[in-house]
Amino acid sequence: MSQLAHMVYFTLHDPSPDTVQGLVAACHEYLSGHEGVVYFSVGTLNRELSRPVNDLGYHVCLNVVFDSKESHDKYQTEPRHLKFIEEQKPGWKQVRVFDSDLT
Repeated sequence: MSQLAHMVYFTLHDPSPDTVQGLVAACHEYLSGHEGVVYFSVGTLNRELSRPVNDLGYHVCLNVVFDSKESHDKYQTEPRHLKFIEEQKPGWKQVRVFDSDLT
């Protein structure tokens, strides 16, 4: 059974420092500590790294590695995850999700 990496890139309507830090705090509150998570991190765009290959079109990046696809699928329906979406979604201009099987 392979691990699954779930990476989410949030672009916000209001990219002010307070709004960005509010989303980071909400990620920690609602998205960390779920069953099956082997790695969790959330952070902000590093504007110093601006080579032509760098994607600068986001404000917050969430990285969660699950021990299995089944754990990922369960997380998707967990009440804390759903509450996070309900509370935070109005502030999102764009959300991009990248799910990958890890070897």
